[in-house]
Amino acid sequence: MPTTDDLLQQHDQLTRRYFVGLGAAAMTGIALSRAAADLPPELAEAVGKLEYLTPDARFKNVSRGTPPPPTLSPEARREAGMHPDTWRLEVIADPETDAQVENPLSKELGTALTWTDLMRLAEERAVCYLHVMTCLNVGDPCGMGLWEGVPLRDVIWLAKPKANIRQVFYNGFHNHDPAQIFRSSLPFSRALEDPPGQPPVLLCYRLNGEYLSPNRGGPVRVIVPDAYGFKSVKWVERIVLSNAYQANDTYAEWNNDIDTPLKTHARFLSHPETARPGQAIPVTGLAQVGGAGLARVQVSLRPKESTTDVEWIDAELLGPPTRWGAEIGDGPLPGSPLGFDASGQPLDWPQPFTLAHWAALLPPQPPGEYELSCRTLDAAGHAQPMPRPFPKSGNNTVQVVEVRVEG
Repeated sequence: MPTTDDLLQQHDQLTRRYFVGLGAAAMTGIALSRAAADLPPELAEAVGKLEYLTPDARFKNVSRGTPPPPTLSPEARREAGMHPDTWRLEVIADPETDAQVENPLSKELGTALTWTDLMRLAEERAVCYLHVMTCLNVGDPCGMGLWEGVPLRDVIWLAKPKANIRQVFYNGFHNHDPAQIFRSSLPFSRALEDPPGQPPVLLCYRLNGEYLSPNRGGPVRVIVPDAYGFKSVKWVERIVLSNAYQANDTYAEWNNDIDTPLKTHARFLSHPETARPGQAIPVTGLAQVGGAGLARVQVSLRPKESTTDVEWIDAELLGPPTRWGAEIGDGPLPGSPLGFDASGQPLDWPQPFTLAHWAALLPPQPPGEYELSCRTLDAAGHAQPMPRPFPKSGNNTVQVVEVRVEG
């Protein structure tokens, strides 16, 4: 089974100060059965090690290309348009369809969008929100970030789309080699209008308050908040407005479901590999909040050879951190993120398409080999991996790890 040891090091700390605050009425979204002062020290110690936002350098990197674009020399990246001074974004009509655009943003015409143009838009239109980045075919999230950018629709409207447009195609830098192109797409309606309660698709230039590094897709990438990472193309350089009725995603060619929203699922962050009789077993983890929402996280511990039904117990969902970490450190989240009030507190928790943390203290067990599992229940009561158990629409298998109680 895949592990999350890397991710445990990829977020900045939720401190013990946070855990002490769990019993305070002012902390919204937290429902504990006991006061923080009464928490067993084993569980308090495990929770004290949890982290939330992922520093840029600790994101799990998923990059393609030969060579991968971030490994190019600074001079080659500048030549490729992977630098603010040389970045240009085209927004053009698809020449293979009858899509109509009155004001194409084109390198050939000298009208392509520049970094300066984007920053001018950002002065009035910048948006930021929390979003977890997850690969469709990998169980563990790549990282959790605060992303900032300009809504994609604001740039599309600069091109003055006129008629016969159904799809938005886009791709990033690909070493000037058509065989290496990585592309994705969105329905035109999704680019222009957000479903209720969902943030906009972004042309993103900041992560955790800092400009994007080449590894994270800088200078500009796409962020699609409700989707897996293959929709959030890095090093974006071209947007094509098309009247094609079908998508053109590279991932579709690789036998994947390209229309799937993020799934809700749980993963372990920490658990003991061994325990002793009479010793309680502290476990912590993360829950990815997908399109189906998150109601509960449950864990089970049963003998490895047992044939009885699994008995699930509820873990405790933890509330928002008092320290966001990563490049932000101890300060509040910058940029007035969507879903937060004027004082910097989240309006609800957990938020859609983000991570939440959970913890549980399991009772002591007699000597033996055990299987420890975790799962989510979504807002409709579906237990992971339901209601979408098929791997091509995202990995949400129930994680099982082994624990040995030594006599």
